[in-house]
Amino acid sequence: MFEHDLRILLVEDHPFQLKATQCLLENAGFTQLTVSDTAESALQKMLGATHPFDILLCDQCLPDLSGLDLIQFASHRGMIKQAILLSSLTTLELDALEKQACERKLPLLGYLIKPLKQSDFRKLLTLTRI
Repeated sequence: MFEHDLRILLVEDHPFQLKATQCLLENAGFTQLTVSDTAESALQKMLGATHPFDILLCDQCLPDLSGLDLIQFASHRGMIKQAILLSSLTTLELDALEKQACERKLPLLGYLIKPLKQSDFRKLLTLTRI
């Protein structure tokens, strides 16, 4: 699968960050992009999808559910293949979340610091096993 064919679900509650990340991904050629501003609406979009999303790119600090919990819920139900956390938390906090994801056997590729950089996103995509 070509990386631009990846079906990505972007979940970000901050309107500016959502739009900026959406524009960055679209300008990079990712055309299979679905966006959501809450975990609840993301779950609705996943439930309505005919196939699992290749990547769930989500903020860790959502108002209605943590990103890690959203990843767990979605992955255990076959709604996603891989996930990436997007956050402005410290590296120490994100390393701890990555360890938790590993312990919970979640399909987390890693985390990215906001604002998203295209080069960092592409680097994590090299780890996909889709």
